[in-house]
Amino acid sequence: MPLTRRPRSETPAALTDPERAVLSKVPAVTLGFWVIKILATTLGETGGDTVSMTMKLGYLTGTAIFAAILILLVILQVRAKRFHPFLYWATIIASTTAGTTLADYATRSLGIGYTGGSALLLAAVLTSLAAWRLALGSVSSDHIAEPRVELFYWLTITLSQTLGTALGDWTADTGGLGYLGAAVVFGALLALVAGLALWTRVNRVVLFWAAFILTRPLGAVVGDFLDKPMDHGGLALSRPLASVVLAVAILALILLLPQKSGRHPQSGPAAV
Repeated sequence: MPLTRRPRSETPAALTDPERAVLSKVPAVTLGFWVIKILATTLGETGGDTVSMTMKLGYLTGTAIFAAILILLVILQVRAKRFHPFLYWATIIASTTAGTTLADYATRSLGIGYTGGSALLLAAVLTSLAAWRLALGSVSSDHIAEPRVELFYWLTITLSQTLGTALGDWTADTGGLGYLGAAVVFGALLALVAGLALWTRVNRVVLFWAAFILTRPLGAVVGDFLDKPMDHGGLALSRPLASVVLAVAILALILLLPQKSGRHPQSGPAAV
């Protein structure tokens, strides 16, 4: 069925314009989108560490708390009839905090280390994308408005957030680059992906998921740099305070920057 025609039962009564009926429930991929996404991943690191470490609840309890919040928000997101900026970004933040504590549990509590955790979580992301492809014929998130697509979208996002946490720790610690060195590496990789999107015809779906995954380890190492002890290469800032500052910055950007639903990712060169 063409995307310009949807079953009457799935089209909100308020949407009388056929073009509005096909708008996804996600924001358009712009420069503002990526700025908020990076801040959200950084908040996920400091927020997850606040609950699991500062509050001493542990990785497993922290994962259970954030997973419950994430499930509730995903249900609300799927039930929503249109794009809601605050709901969307709250769900992103919930996925990245859950990813932080889950990755820490996998790599530390289970004893498989950063290398084993990164490999396991990469396999999980690829499995999710493969299942999405087999079930729906495509992994494009160009039209996020149908329940099955949304569930695959949020599952893949959560797994990618978890992978990003483990990958950031692996690069900074096992790779010996430290938090700032790892931040430079992931920032450079993101710049490379942006260049490919702007000046080449590389598949936009591949580039979108590459950038989406890379923003997570970037946020993870920046978050670790802010709150880890100085003898571990961090600034030893208060995790709760850093989390509040990041949350306020995200809120301000959501209010100040245009938040419109759109194609995600675009079929042409990415918007900037």
